[in-house]
Amino acid sequence: MTHIFLNAHSNGITRAERTSSGEWRVTHHAIGHRVACLAADPFHPARVYAGTSKGILRSDDHGLTWRLLGMERHIVKSLAVSPHDPGVLYAGTKPPAVFKSEDGGAHWMELEAFQRIRGRRFWRSPAEPPDWRAYVMAIALSPTDPKVVVAGIEFGAVVRSEDGGRTWSNHRKGAIRDCHSLTFHAKNGDWVYEAGGRGAAVSQDGGRTWEQPREGLDRRYGWACAADPERPEIWYISAGPIGWKGVPQAHVDGAANSYIFRKAGGAAWEKLGGGLPQPMPYLAYALLTDPGSPGHVYAGLANGQVWHSTDYGDSWQCLPFNLGRIWRMTLMKSPRR
Repeated sequence: MTHIFLNAHSNGITRAERTSSGEWRVTHHAIGHRVACLAADPFHPARVYAGTSKGILRSDDHGLTWRLLGMERHIVKSLAVSPHDPGVLYAGTKPPAVFKSEDGGAHWMELEAFQRIRGRRFWRSPAEPPDWRAYVMAIALSPTDPKVVVAGIEFGAVVRSEDGGRTWSNHRKGAIRDCHSLTFHAKNGDWVYEAGGRGAAVSQDGGRTWEQPREGLDRRYGWACAADPERPEIWYISAGPIGWKGVPQAHVDGAANSYIFRKAGGAAWEKLGGGLPQPMPYLAYALLTDPGSPGHVYAGLANGQVWHSTDYGDSWQCLPFNLGRIWRMTLMKSPRR
């Protein structure tokens, strides 16, 4: 098997693939619209979806070619593919709404109960002036219960559904309202992780209740999160300082003053070094773990670098390619050619 990295950014998608000779080949694919999110399909190893400012695209060849799938009139900010039911997808949009497809994206229906969540009239995002409209920044699906869905709003709430999106809870107390990323553990449906504007939050009961562990976390602007595929108590976030002349310093390229942190059970957060710049001048906008490789973690930085650790973040190596401006990144595998 060979690894393929896909990076979503304002000009389309950048792709890096390791060839049979061991070299990395980087290609750029203009989409015509800003790409906000990526989601791989667990039932089709070569298939990946992209959410854009003008709908959803699909690739069936590991990101080499793309075609419009639907949702053309919507700004798609988040995507999730069901690990249980082939063809089931969820899409989150701006303004905040959630849509569901049960036929691989050919047809979509809005989950209208999402519009009736209490307090949604107060949802506002400071990230995208001048309209300040909130959006569904993240959707996470339980690996063990096909009906459990958790969604995060920037800025507004983290909400939960127990019936596949037919009904929704209000904001889950303890979760971070300014949600930047949200993910379930790959195998354990009890564990859900969040990085956001106040740091990090975690649930150990499938998203019903949350807590915000803060010991050792001296950066409060969390962005990406990921968890080890075998040990749910080991998880990671990227975080930087909040203040910088009205813009979070974490977003200031070259001066992000950020770190990658690791949480292991009840221990305090640890700043990870082992080869990483200290502090990191560029925020890690993407953190990924490999379901087939416990201990492995990847970090995609704003300057296009991808760093890799094989030992739970104790030591790191910068991979020999650059993906350009990284926004959202996913990892795919294909038979080595």
